[in-house]
Amino acid sequence: MRYAAIGDSFTEGVGDPQPDGTMRGWADLVALGLAAAHGSVEYANFAIRGRLIEPIATEQLDAALALDPRPDVLTFNGSGNDMMRPGWDGARVEALTRRVVDRTADAGVRLVILSGPDPTERLPRGRSFSERADELMAIVDRLEAEHDHVTFVDNYRDPEMRRAAYWDTDRIHLNPLGHSRVAARVLAALDVETDLPVAPEGDAGRPGVLAEAAYVGRYVLPWIGRRLTGRSSGDGRLPKHPGWTTVEGPSA
Repeated sequence: MRYAAIGDSFTEGVGDPQPDGTMRGWADLVALGLAAAHGSVEYANFAIRGRLIEPIATEQLDAALALDPRPDVLTFNGSGNDMMRPGWDGARVEALTRRVVDRTADAGVRLVILSGPDPTERLPRGRSFSERADELMAIVDRLEAEHDHVTFVDNYRDPEMRRAAYWDTDRIHLNPLGHSRVAARVLAALDVETDLPVAPEGDAGRPGVLAEAAYVGRYVLPWIGRRLTGRSSGDGRLPKHPGWTTVEGPSA
């Protein structure tokens, strides 16, 4: 079993830090689950935080399909960063997503497309993000219906994951529990039996004025600063697993 992942911070695993400072995330957990089911798995992850859909659907995809041997399964998530910036172009996003679908079909690779969970209840300009996300969901729904090798794991329309209990303090990335739930949903789509994590009942109330101001200062203003200066949180970063690495199952 060979599994490769392409995407942005969602797939890199931001929000699920390990003691050594590295990020784990749902894709790493999927690799572990596949290894448990198959004895071992070869795993590659090309995701880098801050990436727009174009480099994911071109550079990362081409690198993943150039692996020797090729992946059996490829997970793809993209366009979350595009939704948060001006100039959203649904037709261009559809064309790039179709590139991923067509190239994996030609290569004989099973494609799992993921949507990120819905963060709009806690985000500034949430309505604009929601409208763009709805357009993306319609695009992927069509592609899944048209292609037998495509599976869509739709986290965006999972109402459970809209709860604050699954989100990191930045309100954009998932926390470890959120990543675990996404991993379980992907593994289920790949026919690997996995318990689906569910947060305890009850979420914290909405933050007060001081907490909201602190949030803006810590997360929103730096994000705006990067947009104004043309920088990205992923500048200078390399993929964490750009080649095959063996993940052993528990029996090993």
